[in-house]
Amino acid sequence: MSDPIKHECGISLIRLLKPLEYYKEKYGTAFYGVNKMYLMMEKQHNRGQDGAGFASIKMDMDPGERYMSRVRSAQQQPIQDIFAQINNRINTALTEHPERENDVAWQKKNIPYIGELLMGHVRYGTFGKNSIENVHPFLRQNNWMHRNLIVAGNFNMTNVDELFSNLVELGQHPKEKADTVTVMEKIGHFLDDAVAKLYKQIKKEGYTKREASALIAERLNVAKILRKASKNWDGGYAMSGLIGHGDAFVMRDPAGIRPAYYYQDDEVVVVASERPVIQTVFNVNFDDVKELDPGHAVIIKKDGSMGLKQILEPTERKACSFERIYFSRGSDKEIYQERKKLGKLVFPEILKSIDNDLENTVFSYIPNTAETSFFGMVKEAQNYLNKKKEEQILSLGSKMTGEELHKILNIRPRIEKVAIKDAKLRTFITQDSSRDDLVTHVYDISYGSVKPTDNLVIIDDSIVRGTTLKRSILKILDRLSPKKIVVVSSAPQIRYPDCYGIDMARLEDFVAFKAALALHEDHGTTHLVKETYEKCLTQTDPSNKEAVNYVKEFYAPFSAKQISKKIGEILSPEDINAEVEIIYQTIEGLHSACPKNLGDWYFTGNYPTPGGNRVVNKAFINFFEGKNERAY
Repeated sequence: MSDPIKHECGISLIRLLKPLEYYKEKYGTAFYGVNKMYLMMEKQHNRGQDGAGFASIKMDMDPGERYMSRVRSAQQQPIQDIFAQINNRINTALTEHPERENDVAWQKKNIPYIGELLMGHVRYGTFGKNSIENVHPFLRQNNWMHRNLIVAGNFNMTNVDELFSNLVELGQHPKEKADTVTVMEKIGHFLDDAVAKLYKQIKKEGYTKREASALIAERLNVAKILRKASKNWDGGYAMSGLIGHGDAFVMRDPAGIRPAYYYQDDEVVVVASERPVIQTVFNVNFDDVKELDPGHAVIIKKDGSMGLKQILEPTERKACSFERIYFSRGSDKEIYQERKKLGKLVFPEILKSIDNDLENTVFSYIPNTAETSFFGMVKEAQNYLNKKKEEQILSLGSKMTGEELHKILNIRPRIEKVAIKDAKLRTFITQDSSRDDLVTHVYDISYGSVKPTDNLVIIDDSIVRGTTLKRSILKILDRLSPKKIVVVSSAPQIRYPDCYGIDMARLEDFVAFKAALALHEDHGTTHLVKETYEKCLTQTDPSNKEAVNYVKEFYAPFSAKQISKKIGEILSPEDINAEVEIIYQTIEGLHSACPKNLGDWYFTGNYPTPGGNRVVNKAFINFFEGKNERAY
């Protein structure tokens, strides 16, 4: 309902453990891996719709034969675009050579994209960068097979400047400062170094240059390379990589900020950002799909052996709670239950807001992603009513008539689909006055579903900026003429920027920040704003590993309820007739509902890395100085 938040990326990796002929015989196609990768990427399109990329590596190709392929797209439907290109190449080759339809060896040799090792990536463009050059996977090419590196990830680094400087000190000349490039070049540097040392050692053992190639692939220590490369990384990441000769890896950050799951059987090793993607595409059970531990990597060697290696010492687990609230698909068994519980836990505050008057209250939700928390909220309303019914029935006892019993049993939560999004309507006009009028028509409402004596309770996943609420949603809902509109967020107040992979970068964009600023003005405490700014100025040194989040002091004078009340005032349009109240999830409720994902820095300011504290202070400095720029 509120302005959508963009999430960086989703990753997919497939290693086929059998020869391609095996999949042709068992599944009827040598393109089994390509087909599965398409499904995995489509099942993760919720994680990124601005760009998509695919890469593959063929094992044991002869010199002069193409063994790596990559295709990327930043078109409007990027996943469909890249697989249309792939299918076009496959179909063209088979149309020109129909006699090769069952010749898997020929297909592998002559058709690109068919290989035993495949990587997929979907992304949202961040801060205006959505050209094809910014779409993963990234490729680092070399004439030595072992030095070719393909990298894609779901990540953001807070210390890109420091990492860039490290590369320069190593003698490199990176083509740009983007974190993907710096990360890839850092891995590439230690990959080059490891290959060179192995080659020197193997030559001493008396092997020829040609014989050395297979031995380098066998002996290459991928975990050691990753340990050296990631030593100074500060951020949240699930990083996947393919090495030209056929090794592969997926590495997760030490706090487990970004998600990664894997599955292995005798046919495949699979890694993805979300568990149900693997469950659905490979038809496996929940318990068969494992979560990659923080600080660890799945490493798959060229020979198909798979191992789990600790790369960095795990820190306190701070897995992103927004994955559970909003980003990940709700079809995950645990996430489904967690979202229902988020809805359940806000019900007591809703009950207070409507003065316990369920008979004159309508419950609904916007957008569709809030449907699961809506179920949890309504179920708790039903539980409350059942308890009241029991009390009434017991109090009446044998004196109760059939009519009275029927009346008691007939009371239930009133559920309506009050707003339906018109998916075909596009707000293509950029002029604000005209655009605002168009926005108010993005949703159609169900007239007659609400009476003038009713409260209307609408639940959402989160309220970030609140602009869509103010400009359109509340005005639309007011047409139904309720006496009160209660907007419920299943997430707590978003107060701080994220710097680990979610596109929430500027403090002044958050309606909670605007509300706290307004409260400072109301209370005559604006001097605290300047004092916070002056403290933040002391925390910008990139080498400061003990940085403190001083922006917490900006919010400290006010309770969560005070800020929520002010948000209600800010978001209420001047011409609205209904009373508006905003209710947020509590931090305690969030932790209770999502006990394994306690990463809550956007709500609490408790960043899991020093870089996060530096970023939030920089964001406050930018706000105070009027700089319209990102803090990382």
